[in-house]
Amino acid sequence: MAPQLKRDPLDGAEKVDYLSQVLEVSLPPYETPRNAWRVKIHAAASEAMRAAGTVYSEGDWLTVEVQLVMTVAMLQFHDVDNRLKDVLDALQARVGGPKKVRRLAPIIPNDYQILRATVEKVAGEVLGGHLTIRRLNGA
Repeated sequence: MAPQLKRDPLDGAEKVDYLSQVLEVSLPPYETPRNAWRVKIHAAASEAMRAAGTVYSEGDWLTVEVQLVMTVAMLQFHDVDNRLKDVLDALQARVGGPKKVRRLAPIIPNDYQILRATVEKVAGEVLGGHLTIRRLNGA
């Protein structure tokens, strides 16, 4: 069951409340091949989960915020939709190979659970980024 939305007649749909549990993950710098980057994202998220004692189940509804820190040249090359897909695939343990065979345990069982995702590219000298996962009430 999806979280209930309340309608604001002036500004569309607005989420009800968040649970206090938030997972914060430092993302590694982008690298090729992208599956190698996905493995590193998965490792960083797994470590953050262990440290926070967080576990996600198939009944959870989530939001994801991604900020990627890149060089100016990288900003002009990388599309946000492709990098977001890499992050979401890493969270599902999709890091290469057949879809039905996962070498790693998923962080999030399925990305259909993500009701909202935001991604932002910013220029910076320390490459990498930040990932925030929030669980919505109503899950």
